[in-house]
Amino acid sequence: MAKSIAAWQGKWALITGASAGIGKALAEELAAGGANLVLTARRRERLENLARTLSTTHKIKTEIFAADLSDPTAPEKILAFTRDQKIQIDLLINNAGFGAYGEFATSDRSRQVEMVQVNCAAVVNLTHLFLPAMIEREAGDILIVASTAAFQAVPYISTYAATKAFDLSFAEGLAEELKPHGIRVCALCPGSTESEFHEVANQSNLPSSNKRRETAEKVARTGLQALAAGKSYVISGTGNYLGAQVQRLVPRRVVTSIAAKLFRPPAKP
Repeated sequence: MAKSIAAWQGKWALITGASAGIGKALAEELAAGGANLVLTARRRERLENLARTLSTTHKIKTEIFAADLSDPTAPEKILAFTRDQKIQIDLLINNAGFGAYGEFATSDRSRQVEMVQVNCAAVVNLTHLFLPAMIEREAGDILIVASTAAFQAVPYISTYAATKAFDLSFAEGLAEELKPHGIRVCALCPGSTESEFHEVANQSNLPSSNKRRETAEKVARTGLQALAAGKSYVISGTGNYLGAQVQRLVPRRVVTSIAAKLFRPPAKP
């Protein structure tokens, strides 16, 4: 267990999208460090199983709240739950998010709009709701899970990449804005990660999605360590970091053209 993660020992962390993937790994890392957890996601049964396992294994307190962040009222319901339980959230982790792969013009429009709601609007709402108490205490931490897709346009996952660019800029701006209040904000930017993300996005058969996948545990550890170190963003994985930096040296249209070739759906037989 890293000393940086132990910084939240005995404190309460709220994790969205906690039932699987990076969210679950973040919960496991924090529990190992002695943090108490409020876990929220759509699937109650998964949350219950995770909460039971973590509280038994690590002797921590856990609470669950099933919520669908595509519902605009969900963030306020989550805040109300923590207040009813008299829980002070010291670490807010905006992890919930999803993607959708394919040609935008033929995609499900409601799914695209729902993606913006979950990946962007819910992040803004939850952060705005929990931030005032942190400012009043002059202490608190916020981790926002973005993506390496935040650093360039990505055809065929155009909406997803745009939402993650929003998350990255939002986190970096808040990180500087909230320094005087003693609040740390960091954007975690993973690349391809072992999780259910690719299946949900209908992207699991795409060759580029199967290369250099990191474990969710490694990504979670990277994000928490960067937040504890006061970084405003972190790219998980050396290869992902180099890839994001090299793109700055190449014209944006060239980067987008290359991305289109990598992500273009296979021709239908």
